Amino acid sequence: MNKPADDWFDRLPSDRPIAEFSLWSADLLRMGDELERIKQYADLLHVDVADGHFAPSFLLFPDLLARVRAASDIPMHVHLMVADSILASQIDQFADAGADVITLHCECASVASGALDRIKRRGVLAGLALRVETPVSEVSQYIDQVHFLTLLGTALGVKGKNLHESALERLKEARELVRRVAPEHRVILVADGGIRHETVPLLRAAGARAVVLGSLAFGDADLASRMAWLATQ
Repeated sequence: MNKPADDWFDRLPSDRPIAEFSLWSADLLRMGDELERIKQYADLLHVDVADGHFAPSFLLFPDLLARVRAASDIPMHVHLMVADSILASQIDQFADAGADVITLHCECASVASGALDRIKRRGVLAGLALRVETPVSEVSQYIDQVHFLTLLGTALGVKGKNLHESALERLKEARELVRRVAPEHRVILVADGGIRHETVPLLRAAGARAVVLGSLAFGDADLASRMAWLATQ
């Protein structure tokens, strides 16, 4: 069952970066061990979903999310990188599987408004994501309907790429848009992609409240030290 928003959203930290751990970077053969390893550090689990059309990858599935939900009480943020035609069914499947937040892409413009309403009806928090090439201004019409705004810093659905040259300015623009359009509405600005030791301080300074941690966390043998470092950023 999905937890109500005030059970966890209002308790997300404001004095340090919010840590979203990307399950795409976990060892899927040892998922139980991975969840145990990160449970004291992860504020959210980030679950990428891609259909091979909207994004080039095939990721991750409702059945897997349901198993994770049964094993962990960490809130789950589902990032849907799927075509307009299947967005509604994906929302329902991942809501049923236990998502706490469902983010869809602003580029799904023909169905975005209805999809955000559908997420709300399912009792799940809504988010929007933007590709690196999409103007930040495109989210202004939806900003008061979402609690998470995710700006991709690399190409959609591709791991291991360097931070795009426009990423920092886009975060600054998004921060100002939220302040201007929805000053009384809490929107968490998420940086996703290109998350490196050297880029986290820059992303934070540009306005990111949360960072999606992949190999920077799962690939670090000393996770405690890594997270202590993150808390200082």
